Amino acid sequence: MNRSRVLYHMVRADFLERVRRYSFLLTLGFSVYLGYAVYARQIVLQLDSYRGVNNSAWLGSVIGLVATTFLTLIGFYIVKNAIHRDRETRVGQILATTPMSKSFYTLSKTLSNFAVLAGMVLILALAALVIQLSHTEDPHVHFIALFSPALIFGLCALAVTAALAVLFETLPGLRAGVGNIVYFFVWTALLSLSVATMVEGRPITATRYFADYTGIASVLGQMAAQVHQIDPQYTGRASLSVGGLNPATKTFLWTGLKWNSAIFLSRGMWLVIAAVLAFLAAVFFNRFDPAHERSQVKERKKKPGKPEVGEQLGVHSPDLRLSVSHLTPLLRTRPRIRFFSLVVAELRLTLRGHGWWWYMGAAGLFVACLASSLTAARSGVIVAAWLWPVLLWSQMGTREAQFSTRPLIFSAQHAVPRQLMATWTAGVLVAVLTGGGLGLHLLLARDFEGLAAWTAGALFIPALALAFGVCTESQKPFEALYTGWWYIGPLHHIRGLDFMGTTPGSSTPAAYLAACALLVLAAYSWRRVRLCYA
Repeated sequence: MNRSRVLYHMVRADFLERVRRYSFLLTLGFSVYLGYAVYARQIVLQLDSYRGVNNSAWLGSVIGLVATTFLTLIGFYIVKNAIHRDRETRVGQILATTPMSKSFYTLSKTLSNFAVLAGMVLILALAALVIQLSHTEDPHVHFIALFSPALIFGLCALAVTAALAVLFETLPGLRAGVGNIVYFFVWTALLSLSVATMVEGRPITATRYFADYTGIASVLGQMAAQVHQIDPQYTGRASLSVGGLNPATKTFLWTGLKWNSAIFLSRGMWLVIAAVLAFLAAVFFNRFDPAHERSQVKERKKKPGKPEVGEQLGVHSPDLRLSVSHLTPLLRTRPRIRFFSLVVAELRLTLRGHGWWWYMGAAGLFVACLASSLTAARSGVIVAAWLWPVLLWSQMGTREAQFSTRPLIFSAQHAVPRQLMATWTAGVLVAVLTGGGLGLHLLLARDFEGLAAWTAGALFIPALALAFGVCTESQKPFEALYTGWWYIGPLHHIRGLDFMGTTPGSSTPAAYLAACALLVLAAYSWRRVRLCYA
């Protein structure tokens, strides 16, 4: 069997394994939601007060930009588990015994990731057809104008996303939660590179097409030129945003992209970059060699004496033994369990495994919140202080599934509400330990409105992490959502999305206090349901 046929069967098998999971249905559901958001005008493309007539060319361009901007972000977190899944299921050890090369393996995983993301693009393209048929502005369907932006711009950009997901999984420092956060800033940099032409206000040139990762500059540049011909007073501003815009009062007939050699060559360049990234991942891929796995190289020195609880149960994972031994208050036979001891145990588990540099950073942010001016601390320092512990919060609600300790922990009486509240309290203490300087500063300044906003944020963030951890049993969804929300809301002081209350105008503490209660209740309800049907 030749290599191309082997590659085909590997990609096909991996793709079929993914589409049989419930997570793939959620993936398709997200694509459908994006299409609905365009239909309901929750995602809006405008050029000042202009929008295009809802014909095939306009809707195809909008859907294409939605695919390249939103799917390149969310898609990374959806497909960044291919190598991890082979490692956990021990399939990787079987593949390591074959003569398959490392580059062949990383290329197959990249193509498998690309196939999953291409399915999301296909759903969006079909959504564009449904949207046009639902509107009466122009019922005539032109399939090339409708589908070409999503297929050409979307697929080329997502190929890079698929390759980056594999590369991040092979890099030891980026395969876990740190990589999930780092990618958000990589995506932001690539997006900024695409829109740089529009921000600078210069017409797009042939060379700028090659720096346009998402295709935003290519599409909006031509749209802006067409609107400028209609209205010489047009300032050149254009935006693709999630709500928040004044409704467009004028329309223009967008006739579609004028495809040229620079656009096609630039898309080819990004496909080549995706291939290079896939082969670069092979350089760092350890071929599932246990000698390179740090968790298996480091062995704990065992003290003679009575074996730990995990060893008595026949479990040999040091992380699991620590989890069980630190949660022994749940196993006591006393009728009343000391809640404080349980909180301390959860806090120790949360803070475990971080070097001195992490604690120095947390202490520095605490002092910076206290020493800076109140305005600077509230609008700037706290934003950094509450991004610092995101990897600690993302553990909340997931450890029981990760270390398979659920039957042991929840066999105790009233374990579910006590353990959940202890976990949430430990998360709140982490928020206080990193951003408590601002809370103390606000209290000393008698700024009770700001203190209410700070308190709401300190309670809401752990509740959000707990709800996501319990419902998904994975750290990745919270890390992805929180980082994006942090960037859109608190960092830009957007009212309604600013859960930290960085400015008086963007602060809505009552809403987030209510949301906090609902999230904790949702986590409790979901865990009760899972235990009942386990």
